Amino acid sequence: MREFIVEADGGSRGNPGPAGYGAVVLDAATGETLTEAAEYLGTATNNVAEYRGLLAGLRAAHALDPGARVRVRMDSKLVVEQMSGRWKIKHPDMKPLAMEARSVFPPDQVTYEWIPRERNKQADRLANEAMDAGAKGEQWSPSLSRADLATKTEATPAAARAGAGRRTEATPADAPPSAVSAAPTADHTAEPASESVAGGSGTAVAAGGRTAAPEAVPAAAADAGPRTVGGGQAHPSASSVPSAPGWSAAPDLGAPATLVLLRHGETPLTPQKRFSGSGGTDPALSAAGREQAHRVADALARRGTIQAIVASPLARTRETAGIVAARLNLDVTIEDGLRETDFGAWEGLTFGEVRERYPDDLNAWLADPEAHPTGGGESFAETAVRLAATREKLVAAYRGRTALLVTHVTPIKTLIRLALGAPPESLFRMELSAASLSAVAYYADGNASVRLFNDTSHLRP
Repeated sequence: MREFIVEADGGSRGNPGPAGYGAVVLDAATGETLTEAAEYLGTATNNVAEYRGLLAGLRAAHALDPGARVRVRMDSKLVVEQMSGRWKIKHPDMKPLAMEARSVFPPDQVTYEWIPRERNKQADRLANEAMDAGAKGEQWSPSLSRADLATKTEATPAAARAGAGRRTEATPADAPPSAVSAAPTADHTAEPASESVAGGSGTAVAAGGRTAAPEAVPAAAADAGPRTVGGGQAHPSASSVPSAPGWSAAPDLGAPATLVLLRHGETPLTPQKRFSGSGGTDPALSAAGREQAHRVADALARRGTIQAIVASPLARTRETAGIVAARLNLDVTIEDGLRETDFGAWEGLTFGEVRERYPDDLNAWLADPEAHPTGGGESFAETAVRLAATREKLVAAYRGRTALLVTHVTPIKTLIRLALGAPPESLFRMELSAASLSAVAYYADGNASVRLFNDTSHLRP
């Protein structure tokens, strides 16, 4: 089995302030640099930048060989201890980033090791190069990077490296007080109580790797319909082309993978706003739902842009997809990752009925995306990890094409939220109607563009 070393770093000049990350993938046997990645993030905190660097390194390694073993080495005690499972992740901005990082490789393929800052020089310099480029309104370019020069005369990737340009680094805000004292203390500042997961541009990867734009995984509301209570960015993909920050000229990235998101038509449970996930009775479409499916099929036929259809395995989505496919003369591919969340004992109940019967469980579920519905089922955090992986697969499969995904409320809201990099509570502020259309375009530089949301114009007479 092939083995990689991923070294990653991130920093913020202000905390929060102008931030960037760097990551490098090394061949563990030879010490050869295989991939470098860096990105200017705009305004963000140190910890966010460090996690973004980790994501970029893991995804670059996965692009090279998804079956490889990976040794992650970072000078962030916080990230290493949290990803190793020894420190609890409490901060709401850290949880989704850590969860996304854990989804890149199977857990048994990745180990984490803390190293001193002077041994993380290559990633540190990449992060500083990204921040320097961002300060000038430019994108980081692999062709101009000097980060790899420090390793050319060293025998192994583990050799000590000389100091590089400094950036302010946070102390571990989520660590217990006793653990904080064990973290490196040189050139550190205190972490603020809240963090801004600020997206930016300027992403680039050398040698065919890929970087991750801001990702947060807590997911969405269910088929139970919109709720007013609170609870829980750009897409990561392969690229060797830098994206331009702000409104400056961008390179031609080619045609994106465009995913048109269709919520299934109504079932008998939809008008009653009952929880209807993947663990319940699996209802078929009602007469109204079938009529909605025919209307959306006609609208899509008039547009003439759909090239493939992918559907959740549940009855209501398969039936909706079948009606559309017959109109467009296309086949339907079933994708299990697009299924709705399993709502456990809440399946078939209204929101009010759940609050009456299981108030404590409901409150916990609304407050924490890792909480499970009564009786088991699937947490929104677990749903989101599944959907992030499914999105990766579909974007790769339909690069340069337009695919219709026939799915549910939680998957659609989750994909929209991830594309926007919106905060967790945004999921409860989205209205998503039965048989509505939304669309996201995913570009080769890792950026996503939401082009449509909750369009129901085709349902009007």
